[in-house]
Amino acid sequence: MDDGAGGGAGTGSGGGGLPGQQRRSGEPAGDVYEWFRRGVKLLAQGNPAAAEQLLARAAAAEPASRSIREALARAQFDAGAYAAALENFRAVALADPSDDYAQFGWGVAAARLGDFETSAEHLALAVAMRPEMDHYRAALRQTRATLAARAGAFGPLLPGAPGYLEPPAGEAGPGTAGGPGTTAGPEPTGDRDRQDG
Repeated sequence: MDDGAGGGAGTGSGGGGLPGQQRRSGEPAGDVYEWFRRGVKLLAQGNPAAAEQLLARAAAAEPASRSIREALARAQFDAGAYAAALENFRAVALADPSDDYAQFGWGVAAARLGDFETSAEHLALAVAMRPEMDHYRAALRQTRATLAARAGAFGPLLPGAPGYLEPPAGEAGPGTAGGPGTTAGPEPTGDRDRQDG
């Protein structure tokens, strides 16, 4: 790896550990690079929570490694820890603003947390860097559609629609008598018309 994920000064890695043996209480066997490799393998096998544990150890030992932080962010995202994933994707993107995948990860994590403005900003950067990536473009379209819906571009949300909020007690909502969008027609005027005419 080109960014220090393979261990180095301060990692505590060295000979002395047998495969499958824990060196200290709770510390997995191997060095930082081994933790990274095993974590990525667990993530690929669909075990994000287990991957997150190994990758968090690797990231603690090598905090400057973008590869480890990106893999940790992916594991956290897949495990549903969206705030933690956002922070790690953010750290990678700030260290290398041209990292399209980190920008994409930052954007989708922000969307999961309901921050669609931030999501749109970072997804747009990812799409600008890699316009051929269909899943980048799809995520940006979805975020922009959510922002447009929230801004009322598609008309008011109807009761039962995702994101619809009930009006406070005592206020008329859509479809109630006297409120906006009332379905009651004009008052009948047949008798009055006859008297006037």
